[in-house]
Amino acid sequence: MTNSVIRRLLILGGLAIAGILFIQSYSFIRTRNVKLQEFNQTVNIALRKVAQSISEYNGTELPKKDLIQRRSSNVYAVNINSAIDANVLEELLEQEFINHSLNTNFEYAVYDCATDDLLYGNFCVLSNIEESSPPDTQNLPKFNDLIYYFVVKFPQREGYLLSTMRQSLIFSAIALLAVMFFLYSIYVILRQRQLTELQKDFINNMTHEFKTPISSIKIASEVLSKSDEVQSNPRLSNYANIIADQNKRLNNLVEKVLDIAKLEGDSFRLKKVSIDLNDFLTALVDNEKIKFEELGGSLEFISNRNTGKILADHLHFTNVISNILDNARKYCEQEPQVQINLENSDQYVEIQISDNGIGIQPEEQKKLFNKFYRVPTGDIHNVKGFGLGLFYVNNICREHGWTIRVESALGKGSTFIITIPNNQIQ
Repeated sequence: MTNSVIRRLLILGGLAIAGILFIQSYSFIRTRNVKLQEFNQTVNIALRKVAQSISEYNGTELPKKDLIQRRSSNVYAVNINSAIDANVLEELLEQEFINHSLNTNFEYAVYDCATDDLLYGNFCVLSNIEESSPPDTQNLPKFNDLIYYFVVKFPQREGYLLSTMRQSLIFSAIALLAVMFFLYSIYVILRQRQLTELQKDFINNMTHEFKTPISSIKIASEVLSKSDEVQSNPRLSNYANIIADQNKRLNNLVEKVLDIAKLEGDSFRLKKVSIDLNDFLTALVDNEKIKFEELGGSLEFISNRNTGKILADHLHFTNVISNILDNARKYCEQEPQVQINLENSDQYVEIQISDNGIGIQPEEQKKLFNKFYRVPTGDIHNVKGFGLGLFYVNNICREHGWTIRVESALGKGSTFIITIPNNQIQ
C-alpha cells in the first residue's frame, strides 16, 4: 500500500468518523430533547389531573392560570388555592404517574400556607432503581409567591430519560465501537506500513550492497577464465564457468528484487512508447529461442499482422514476456516446447504463451501471482527463486491496464494469457 493510498485512507476515514460522530450526536441530542418534551408534557398532564381531583375533593376552584409551574429542570410547583390532604395527595400522585407510565421515583412536599413550614413530605418509589439513600424532602424548595401548593421533584429524571432512549443509546454504542475499530485498524495499518518500510529499506540496502561484490566477482571470473593456465586445465576451466554462471544468476536475482522495489515505490512511472506487437515479439523470440534450443526444445511465434501497435513500456514489457518464458523453460521435465500466439477481437488482443511444462493445480493458480509465492514441489528444489517473477508480471500488466490469467492442468502444461483492451490498440 503506497503512501498516497494511506494518506487518502486517513483523510476519508477522518471525514467518515467526523460525519458519524456528528450525525450520531445530533440524533442523540434531538432524541433527548424530544423525550424531555414528552416527559414535561406528561408530568403537566398528570399533575393537572391530580390538582383537579384535589379541587373536586375539597369542593374548590383551581386558579385560572399558572396552575402548574416548572421551577427548575426537575421541580414542579402546583398551585391549587385550597388545603391539601397529604395522604390523598400521595395516593393521587402515584395513581396518575402510573396511569401515564411515569415509572420513576419522585418526592413531594406540602407546606403550611401561614408559616411556610413543611407539613408533610415523602419519597415515593415507582421504579426498580432505588436511590442508595432516599433524598431529604426537607431540602425541597419553597416559593413565597404561592399560598396553597405542593412541590414535586424527580431526582432520577435523567436516568428515566436515558432508559426511554435505549434504542438510541444502543445505536450510539455501536457507532462508537465502529469508530474505535476503525481507529485501531488505522493504527494496525500504519504500524504494518512502518514495518514494511523497514523491511523494504533493509532489502533495498542489502541488494544494493550486493552489487559491488557481484561486479567484482564478475570481473575476477572473466580474468580467471581467460587465463592460459585455467584454459589449459579442464577442471579449473569448469570451476571458472561455475563461478561465472552462479554470479550471473545472483545478479539476476538482485536485479529482480530491485525491480520489485521500484515497482512498489511511489515514484514508479511507465515510459510508454508505440510498439508493434508482431515486430516486438519476433525480435524477442529470436533472442530467447537459443536458450530453448540448448535444452533440445523450441520457441515459436505465430505472427498476426491484424493486431497493430500498442502503447507500452518497452523495458518492462520485455521483462514480462521474458519472465513467463523463463518459467516455461525452468518448470519443464522434458524438452521445452513453447508457442506464442496473438489473438484479436473487437474488444481486445490476447498474447497467449503456451508451454508443455509440469502444469499447475487449480487451487494453486489463485495464488500464482502473489508476492513470494512459489508452487509447492514437495521435496524437489531443483528450481530456485524468490517467487517474485509472476508477482512482477502481474503488477506490470496492471500498471498498463492489462489483465493476465493462466489456464493450466497438472502434467499438461500451462497457457499464460495477457489481455490488452482494444482501446489501447493503435
